[in-house]
Amino acid sequence: MKKNTSQKLWGGRFEGATAASVEAFTESISYDRRLYSYDIMGSKAHATMLAANDLLTAEELSAIIDGLSDIETAIDNGEFSFKSELEDIHMNIEKALIDAIGPAGAKLHSARSRNDQIALDLRLYLRDQCDRFVVLLENIRRAFVGLARRYMGQVMPGYTHMQRAQPVLIAHHMMAYYEMFGRDSERIADCRKRINVLPLGAAAMAGTGLPIDREMVAGLLGFDRVTANSMDTSGDRDFAIEFVSCCTMIQLHLSRLSEELVLWSSQEFSFVSIADKFCTGSSIMPQKKNPDIPELIRGKSGRVVGSLMSLITLMKGLPLTYNRDLQEDKEPVFDAVDTVSASLAIMAEMLGNLEFNTRRMREATRTGFMTATDLADYLVLHDVPFREAHGIVGRAVATCIEKGCELTDLTLSEMRDFSPVIDEDVFDVLSVEGSVNSRVSTGGTATLRVEEAVQAAEKQMGIGE
Repeated sequence: MKKNTSQKLWGGRFEGATAASVEAFTESISYDRRLYSYDIMGSKAHATMLAANDLLTAEELSAIIDGLSDIETAIDNGEFSFKSELEDIHMNIEKALIDAIGPAGAKLHSARSRNDQIALDLRLYLRDQCDRFVVLLENIRRAFVGLARRYMGQVMPGYTHMQRAQPVLIAHHMMAYYEMFGRDSERIADCRKRINVLPLGAAAMAGTGLPIDREMVAGLLGFDRVTANSMDTSGDRDFAIEFVSCCTMIQLHLSRLSEELVLWSSQEFSFVSIADKFCTGSSIMPQKKNPDIPELIRGKSGRVVGSLMSLITLMKGLPLTYNRDLQEDKEPVFDAVDTVSASLAIMAEMLGNLEFNTRRMREATRTGFMTATDLADYLVLHDVPFREAHGIVGRAVATCIEKGCELTDLTLSEMRDFSPVIDEDVFDVLSVEGSVNSRVSTGGTATLRVEEAVQAAEKQMGIGE
């Protein structure tokens, strides 16, 4: 009979020690240690269920619960020594428990595998992150509502193709982001439903023959239900991909906002002033004030997109069920969580210190023929077919370009050269205020509609209560 000299908890069939190079290459404790509280939470619930099904005595359960609590306190206080040779958070905690309480600790792993244990830890972790992200998203949405209220009635150019298109309210622009991040919040909340399913009990991949009560564990840990297929459970990371996909959408929206803030804070636009405490200077050009925070948020979008691509690539070729490749799931998840949460927090703080240059923004609405569509609408209301109206206004704009003037600079007589239906009231239509306040369709930029939207948002956010 060959002698077992492996020191691993799983080393019964192995001879000799694992190569140091293998231990260094395969360890995950350097990053999955952040799951320690979830691992301990899950182990306590699992032990409670084992005792309820006579797989642990009351004394053993008490020793396990107390031992796990002591380990958690030691980790909390920075007094726990993580060992890379124990590979991961599960084995580090289990070995410490066995060392502390003896044989009772060795019973804890009955009816479970590290395969379903890590799935549990990751789901518990991501469930908490979903709740945290909802709060972070609420904070940034509050910032947009605050800006919308503060600048209600002030106008700015709206853009398509980065060309001045139509005048809109600043508040309307801010509420566009309120809606955008609102969808992010809904996605995160919906993603949480699929995260909140208990995987424990799938064991390695086929379930267990020991008497367990998965529904009991689900109740103890606050899961809505248990997974239905042990093979699917063991190899599933859909929930992690979905979560990081939600993170990617959030960061994408933050990046779009950042792009606008970078542009708007340039001298060419001069639409906004970002508070000095959120900017940096140049090491060589003393006049510079650089919008580093939005630039960095925009740049960090690549990390989050990369995390999503990493997970998708990781999973695309894996056969059922568990494969060691899945160890590579956690770093992209953790990086996405850290990047997006930090970006959301600092963006909300920066928005609270943002100043709009309303004079400059209003001036920018007075050039670029921004009320041309209003003139076309005016003609339509006077029974001119839209395509014909479009051509009439196009010719009027061409004339203005040739003369170096705006539509509002044309005389009534000149206007009538393009269409006889045009009358004195056309100049009300061509004003910036007239244009903005004519957009009364649901979701439009008219002050009436934007005020309704802001009031609804304030009520939803509990602002002013």
